[in-house]
Amino acid sequence: MTQYLADSTRHPHTSDRPVATTDWWRDAVIYQVYPRSFADGNGDGMGDIPGIRERLPYLRDLGVDAVWLSPFYASPQADAGYDVADYRAIDPMFGTLHDADGLIRDAHRLGLRIIVDLVPNHSSDQHEWFKQALREGPGSPLRARYHFRPGKGEDGELPPNDWESVFGGPAWTRATGRDGKGEEWFLHLFAPEQPDFNWEHPAVQDEFRSILRFWLDMGVDGFRIDVAHGLVKADGLPDIGAHEQLKLLGNDVLPFFDQDGVHEIYRSWRRILDEYSPSLRPGVPPRPRIAVAEAWTPTVERTANYVRPDELHQAFNFQYLGTKWDAAELREVIDRSLDAMRPVAAPTTWVLSNHDVVRHATRLSSDGKSHDLRRARAASLLMLALPGSAYVYQGEELGLPEVTDLPDEARQDPAFFRAAGQDGFRDGCRVPIPWTAEGASYGFGSGGSWLPQPEGWARLSVAAQTGDPASTLELYRSALRLRRERDGLGAGESVRWQDAPRGVLSFRRPGFACTVNTTAAPVTLPVPGELLLASSPVEVTADGVVVPADTTVWWAV
Repeated sequence: MTQYLADSTRHPHTSDRPVATTDWWRDAVIYQVYPRSFADGNGDGMGDIPGIRERLPYLRDLGVDAVWLSPFYASPQADAGYDVADYRAIDPMFGTLHDADGLIRDAHRLGLRIIVDLVPNHSSDQHEWFKQALREGPGSPLRARYHFRPGKGEDGELPPNDWESVFGGPAWTRATGRDGKGEEWFLHLFAPEQPDFNWEHPAVQDEFRSILRFWLDMGVDGFRIDVAHGLVKADGLPDIGAHEQLKLLGNDVLPFFDQDGVHEIYRSWRRILDEYSPSLRPGVPPRPRIAVAEAWTPTVERTANYVRPDELHQAFNFQYLGTKWDAAELREVIDRSLDAMRPVAAPTTWVLSNHDVVRHATRLSSDGKSHDLRRARAASLLMLALPGSAYVYQGEELGLPEVTDLPDEARQDPAFFRAAGQDGFRDGCRVPIPWTAEGASYGFGSGGSWLPQPEGWARLSVAAQTGDPASTLELYRSALRLRRERDGLGAGESVRWQDAPRGVLSFRRPGFACTVNTTAAPVTLPVPGELLLASSPVEVTADGVVVPADTTVWWAV
């Protein structure tokens, strides 16, 4: 049942610290909170909104500009909340709408913005629309809000086409009639518990415009749009004619992903966001509301289509996230990313980790399995030096590695339980983060942790790293402070590359220079200016600066 919050828009939000209000997203550092794993406020072993609310001062002190919350909606949790049963209610495991309202107000008082996840490609199979569509059977008008189709074969026993689920197996499941016999099939590009909406239906479009307004009225500052590339399917739902379609994702335009029709949807959403951005009260500055696309596309040029001036504000740069720790490859993807966004006047985004990929402290290691903190720190400083907006996934500021040895009985990723499709190891980046050096869950909560935390995380905890100038946490705090203080960091659309030895990146921005040694050996370079920050200790000699292996250095010039 939808939860309604009385008087949710009557009290203006206030801020204890002034923040820029115009085009703030162009250079914002946005921190992703995975609610299950950030902080547990009630001691049940599961992270929740009260826990997040209590830790907001930590995020303010870290120096981020906004907080993106992964889904907290009412859900059966078949896919960790990305199967939404009610878009206007909070799942009881996370709290209530009153908790969400308090979180938004507290964040604004601290000068932080709140971005919430929106899941428009599919709902839960427990959504009232879908449940009623199943009950009413073929011919129900509600079935037109999803993709129901008769099957192929003599008795309709075969799926309507050859599309495969991202989670493995067919992208179709056959509904069962009241007589126990199979009838129509429904489309689900992910789990069977996540039926895809039919975005050609006006009721679907109207419903999501209403959902946008509901959360904007609650005071949120924007939306991260899950599977933004998936809403529209090609006419006729044509066969692809190939198996192992997961390998085609990000390489080809498929009939169910990155169809041109999605852009008209986002133009209508942009008009709503713009309605809410101006101030409606005298003396109160405007607060632009934004939308961020999770759009897996074959090229950064196609990603740029989502952030044209009348569409969304940002799109995740997955091409950068997937780049190896290699100077030539990094330079190429940086140039291509900046070049692609420049014609549409959108900021480039940079991201190294999130809740769906192996943490970069492990992924960027030489074998892809080890904990390479040195390389992770260097990659983080490079990312934060690039022009545009950066995303930080919870715990990366602590240098957390991927947890690779979770026992099978502890795993909860639904993809893990499917024989084909994704590898099902997303749990490794979702293990709750450590706050203190003591306790059964390192300060995550009083009731343990829904996923087991590794022994040895005490030294990586917030408490252990706070105040230690050599710690990764203090490196992030220093880097984010410098981003705020120096005009040459943050927003921008280009870098000026400098000559450098093989395996070394060197670029300048106004008043700033960055040097990155991606090789396994130290290099000696001319000193470009005043040392600001380094991911590893550097040595300045009469011959220049000795930059160690896998190290990034910031300079004032």
